[in-house]
Amino acid sequence: MTKNYKIAQSVLVVIYTPELDVLLIRRADTQDTEFWQSVTGSKDALNDSYEATAIREVWEETGIDCAEGSPLYSGLQDWNLENIYDIYPRWLHRYAPGTVLNTERVFGLQVPAGTDVTLSPREHTAYQWLPHILAARKCFSPSNAEAILLLPGFASSVTQRGLE
Repeated sequence: MTKNYKIAQSVLVVIYTPELDVLLIRRADTQDTEFWQSVTGSKDALNDSYEATAIREVWEETGIDCAEGSPLYSGLQDWNLENIYDIYPRWLHRYAPGTVLNTERVFGLQVPAGTDVTLSPREHTAYQWLPHILAARKCFSPSNAEAILLLPGFASSVTQRGLE
């Protein structure tokens, strides 16, 4: 039997409103009740695009449809940022032996205030919307917090394109 290992290429999607309130979700696979993060997830196949991975992960984790052709697709923005970080020891077993680094591509998704969120209960147990500064402070991951702190600059470019 061959084990299907996770691909060490993932996305981080900061979901936010025009007022810069950020959606944080709490992981279900940790005992830490303060393990808050944005949407994250790995590619299913090496040839999957980061954009397709972002769209799939947003849908799977929040029930928010930002696929091409949906009203929210215009709010999805590749920030052209990549983080390379050590995979947390508790999750190394999910990756092929010897894999210790993950490459994470950062996206933003602007949604209207009041957008419905439907969590996948096997992945997340709670969600909250917080002003971006508070959301950054609450994040478990330093790269997630940093991305949220960069939000005002990226959000202004979405607004300038008329997507607000």
